[in-house]
Amino acid sequence: MVPEAERERFTVAVEAVDGAVVLALAGELDHDTAQPLRDALDAALTPGRRVLVDLAALGFCDSTGLNVLLNSRLAAQEAGAVLELVGLHGPVARMFRITGADGVFPIHSDVGQALRTTRGGGA
Repeated sequence: MVPEAERERFTVAVEAVDGAVVLALAGELDHDTAQPLRDALDAALTPGRRVLVDLAALGFCDSTGLNVLLNSRLAAQEAGAVLELVGLHGPVARMFRITGADGVFPIHSDVGQALRTTRGGGA
């Protein structure tokens, strides 16, 4: 169970939008707060589903958060789903760039742009 103080530092809002599932992350994603994201991704990654992870309100992501997303990308491939990132910016974008993780995900500037883009296509 995630302590209440940790839940306040990080949230995942799940919404169905135009045939996709959008997971909007906010706050700080790290070792102590990653479980809600794992749970949301596990529920969202079903065959044929397009999952957009919106990072626009994410202020921090450590290696645990990055690993959750990387592992979920592999799980999506195995499930026949697609995992795409949206709104990558600031220090979070820098970490993705430094690690090379930005090269393995389709990345879009915002949810609207992602929804106008062919499934799985990059921006």
